[in-house]
Amino acid sequence: MLRVALFFAASAAILPLSWRSLKDWRTHGFYRFFAFELLLALILLNAPLWFRNPLSVRQLVSWLLGAVSIGLAIEGFRLLRVIGRPRPTAAPSANLPFENTTTLVTIGAYRWIRHPLYASLLALAWSAWLKDPLGTGSVALTLGASGFLLATAMAEERENLKRFGAAYADYMKSTQRFIPFLF
Repeated sequence: MLRVALFFAASAAILPLSWRSLKDWRTHGFYRFFAFELLLALILLNAPLWFRNPLSVRQLVSWLLGAVSIGLAIEGFRLLRVIGRPRPTAAPSANLPFENTTTLVTIGAYRWIRHPLYASLLALAWSAWLKDPLGTGSVALTLGASGFLLATAMAEERENLKRFGAAYADYMKSTQRFIPFLF
């Protein structure tokens, strides 16, 4: 019951951040909202198993993915703030404030992958999946969150092509979406 209450409380916090995006299915924020919701459900579903057998290989891999998630998130946000130099928009935007970058970021983690923040969420999802890899709910939520994160990245790429033009098209040719040299 506590986990259900936490889910609704966290969802109530996420909803206002995504409200404008939910009005337009073509924005990346539309898909990101559902990825967040599924990821939240996955983490809460597997919370009781988070520390069970903490030194097993499965748990160690899960902790490694969790560390990768944290590292990518910190680096991605830092680079967007320092290099991307986000600016407020004159008109109301579906973007979160840090997303309104004025410069295309192509260094650091962005040198290797186009979406370090979404890769961070993917790593978190698969980290949480490893807590209960055979659970039906765990598998479904992980695949759902992963699918919505892929849809989020694809929608954001369309937006970035409009925003940054040929520079972003060239950038797409030299980087992968989530995993360097692979995907």
